[in-house]
Formats: sequence, structure tokens, C-alpha cells
Amino acid sequence: GVSFMSGAVESTQEGADPTLPPPAGAVPASGFPKLSGEMSAAQEGVCSAWDAEGEKAVFEKCEAMESEPQEGNIEYKFMLLQPSEDRLEHLVTQMLWRLAEGQGEAIYEIGVEDDGSCTGLSHEDLEESLSTLRTMAARVNAHVTPLRNIQGKKGNCAEVLVRKIPEDGCFRDLRVAVVGNVDSGKSTIIGVLTSGRLDNGRGLARSNVFRHRHELESGRTSSISQQIMGLDLDGKLINDGCVRDYSWGEIVERSAKVITFIDLAGHEKYIKTTVTGMTGSLPGYAMVVIGANMGVLRMTREHLGVALALKLPLLFVVTKIDMCPPNILQQTIDDLSKILRSPGVRKMPLVVRGEGDVLSAARSLSNDHRVAPIFLTSSVTGTDLNLVRMLLNLLPPKTDLQAPDSPGEFHIDDTFQVTGVGAVVAGTMLRGEITVRSNLVMGPDSLGKFVPVQIKSIMNKRLPVAKACSGQSATFAVKKFRRSQFRKGMIVADAALNPRSCLRFTAEVVVLHHHTTITNNYQPVVHCLTVTQSCRVIGIKDGPMRTGDRSSVDFEFLYRPEYIVLGSRMIFREGRTKGIGKIVSITYIDGETATLDEATLSTKADETTIPADRAAPL
Repeated sequence: GVSFMSGAVESTQEGADPTLPPPAGAVPASGFPKLSGEMSAAQEGVCSAWDAEGEKAVFEKCEAMESEPQEGNIEYKFMLLQPSEDRLEHLVTQMLWRLAEGQGEAIYEIGVEDDGSCTGLSHEDLEESLSTLRTMAARVNAHVTPLRNIQGKKGNCAEVLVRKIPEDGCFRDLRVAVVGNVDSGKSTIIGVLTSGRLDNGRGLARSNVFRHRHELESGRTSSISQQIMGLDLDGKLINDGCVRDYSWGEIVERSAKVITFIDLAGHEKYIKTTVTGMTGSLPGYAMVVIGANMGVLRMTREHLGVALALKLPLLFVVTKIDMCPPNILQQTIDDLSKILRSPGVRKMPLVVRGEGDVLSAARSLSNDHRVAPIFLTSSVTGTDLNLVRMLLNLLPPKTDLQAPDSPGEFHIDDTFQVTGVGAVVAGTMLRGEITVRSNLVMGPDSLGKFVPVQIKSIMNKRLPVAKACSGQSATFAVKKFRRSQFRKGMIVADAALNPRSCLRFTAEVVVLHHHTTITNNYQPVVHCLTVTQSCRVIGIKDGPMRTGDRSSVDFEFLYRPEYIVLGSRMIFREGRTKGIGKIVSITYIDGETATLDEATLSTKADETTIPADRAAPL
């Protein structure tokens, strides 16, 4: 863990070396893993451990890492010296599996034993092992990017990013929901990250992010908008140093990885819009933005609670450090770390001070999500924005969305009427693929029925594409339908999916806050994926519920049938009352019931809700 004491951080992780001095600066870095010395924080993009001539760079010291994970996209290899053809085929197969685990990205630790010991290799053996790794990557159409050098016990180690080159237009799309209190700088930091140009302190960067005139006039986001940041195979920003701004199509065509920022409203008045954006946009990560001079306010806690309910990995960005006194900045970090270590969150705060900390955070966020990195940034001076960009480059896309072999399923979150085109629906692919020639159905309508539908064209990131893949945002131009026939919460799906609507469902829920008791006929607003509708409680297994109680609750939609995905997470709200849960049973309109099997419920009981003793801090 990490304990904050008198403005300093002490590493208390098991096995940490207490004799190592902390990094320079008022805010210390983490002891995970054991590192001394830092590489240059001024280097943009991905930190390369080799220069153009292939000479050795300065090595960080590291004696041990965590043991090699059996699953995930991280692979330890002690050495790769002159493998036989059979051995090389085995290594290539293993690389394909690691790339599949990371949705096309994998991190290789060369010179590291399976137990995490950084033994190291000689310079010649390390170079030969890296040459073998490049040969393996070439066979699977992947690109190798060095991240950093590590000085081990007996030699040198290397950390390398292997990234598959995109094919068929299905590029890697990392979706990040940006949340935080009003005036914390969310839209500004998105504008700076995506454009590569710093803010002037008077709203220049955010003007390219806003969608409406009243947002420009007030400086506050009131709607859900998306912005993209393109990175090449080496992790460098596509827009960086450009004479003109690239269009979305040009960014996508030049990018190996696209970061989609979902800019959400921070004002309390728009909390329902924010919750809808976090559930319906299907983000893979949540970036919580905190103003250094404002501290952790109530709406920041609200947004953090929603992100925890959706089981999103968290990263924190403290902005405006250029205008914040050091004592106020330290108080903000102390307050944030206290919340992160509380029973309701159980995260280990990691104040990021260099590339080594970024790599540690990327390893954790890719696996157990225990570490919560904290970046101290300024959109005016550009402090540590390169570290934020580096972490986003290393994070893999959300894995539970990817089901390419299943029938396509597209959830609608917005509708448009485009002159000369007709009705257009926007949303996110939950699973599978959809092409223009797919046999599709759309619904449910007011009667709960699904009707055949044809698609004229598909656009992804404002670029015409042949198909929409799982986890991507897209827009469909629909034939022979009016905009009034579509609504938010509908789906467009492959007919083979045989979708059915429901009026009633059961969820395992926990009440995070309610001033009295919840009984039958209580009517909250339920958010589940893109569905937002008032429901009535028609049954509570264990009787009336108060704050912190957990029970199985039966809900009924008040107005119309909806399409609900079994096992998806839900949030219900009514005023300041809020609760979270997981859909465990659905009663379709034809009377048939579908239920999660008991094995799934028992193995994932801890993931379903937040226990009562963890709910209070939020």
C-alpha cells in the first residue's frame, strides 16, 4: 500500500527497499515496483530505451517484479537466443495469445524470470533476444516499440511493447469517460490532449470540444460529446507539430490506436446526462479530473461512485497545478488518497512522476485494477501531459466487449435526420460485427416488437467503413425509416440474435444512499446500457431496504418494453437516492424467463455490488 504522511509518501509494499531515496519533488512516487532513478519526464510519447544508432541508454534499477500473470497481455522471457524452428513457432503462437488477451497489444519483459526476478542479460544476449522478438512480431504482422531499459541483478533487462498492425479498418479503440466536478478542466485537457496545443488559460482549448453555443458562452459542458486522439505504432501523437488540424478520417487512417474521450457534464444539474453517458457509451476506463485548487468536491465523489459501480478502471488527473499553492495541492492529494484507500474504494494511490510509474500503472490497470495513478498536470504549461498520453498508449481496450464471433448487437444512444441521407442512428457495438449486407432487425417498439431494417451505409469516426466491429462507436444510415421511429435505448441487431424485449427484470442491488426505506411501488429511474426509463419496484426478496442493504429486487418498466442484456450492470436514481446492481433475471413479454446460472452468480458475487460497509464513503 501507499501511506501519505506529512506531505510525503512512504512505500509500505512488501519487499520494498526502505533505503532508496524518494524521487525529487514535493510529491513522491510509488514503490511499485522497486525503482531508483527516473528517466526524463520531458520526453514526448513513448519512452524509447534505445537511440537511433541502437546504443544503450541509461538503465533504471529493478531487482524484482510481480510474478508473471497467467492471463493478460504481459509476458516474461528470460532470453530468446537462437531458437529452433519448432521453438520459434511455439513462441509465435504464445505471442498471438498474449496479443489476443490485450486486444492487439502485449508487453514483453526480456531478461526477467517467471517469478519476477530481474536477473538480466549481457548486452549481446539482450540485443539478440530483441532481434528474435522482432522476428516473432514480423510473423504475426506486429510492430515492436522499446519502452525502457532495466538494470537487473546480473545484467540488463528490457521492457517492450508489441502492437499488432491494424487490418480491415477494425483499429483499436480505447474509450475513456472523462468525469469530474464542474470547472475542473475536463474539456480543456481533452482539447489539449487531442490537438497537441496548450491552452491559453482563457478557454482556447475547450472551444473545439463544445457542441452548443450556450456551452461556449457559459464554459460548461451540458451534453455528451466525443473527441479522438490518434497514436501511431510508436505511440506518438498524430496531430503533434501539424501545420493544420487533421480531420477525423485522416487521424484514423494514420493511427494504430485511437483514444476516444467521452466528455461528460460536471454540473449537478446534468447528473442524469452524465450517468447516461457512462452507462450507454460503454467506456473501458474512467478518467476523473480534479482541479488542484478546488479539491475533491461532492460531484467528484458522485462520479467516482458511478465509475466504481460500473467496475471501470480509474485514473486521476489533477489539473491547474500552475495556479495552485503547494500546500493546497498537497491537501488535494491527501484528500484524494484518503478516499482511494477507504473501504468503499480499496485502491492504491500512485502519484506518477516518471515513465517507470506509468509502466507500473499500466501493468496494474491491465490486470487487477488495484493501482489508481494520479497525474499532476497543467493544460497551460503542459506539465506531465506526456505521461498521461503514454499511459493511454499502453492501456489495452476493454476486453469484455470483444465477441467477434457472436451475432452483431448495436445499442442506439442518439438519432439524427440528415438532409439527403435520411434517418441516422448513432451508438456503440456491444458485440459481433455488422455490415451493410447484414440481415438486421430493429427494436423494441412501443409494443415490444422487432422489425426488419436495412442499412445504407456505416460511418465510424466520421469515416465510411465496410463494417462496425465490437467495441466501436458507429452511425448507421437506415433505409425507409423516419427519425421518429427510433429512440434512445433501441438496438439494431443481427436477426440470428433473435432479440426479445421485456417489461420485468430482477437485479441483485445494494442501496448506496436513501434517506428512509425502499419498499414496493418505489419508482426510481433505471440506467442500464443505453436504456433510461422509470421503473416500479414490485418485489423485494428481503423486505424494505435502507442505506447499505443488499437484496434481490424485482422491477417493472412503467411506459414501454425495453431490451435488457442479462448480466449487465445497472444504476437506479431518484433525487439523491442511488443504488447499483446487476441484472440476474429477465421476464420477456411472452412470459418466458431467462436467468444467470448459479455458478456465474456464485463466482462473481463480489463483483455484483458494493457491500454495505463499503458504501458509506461515497
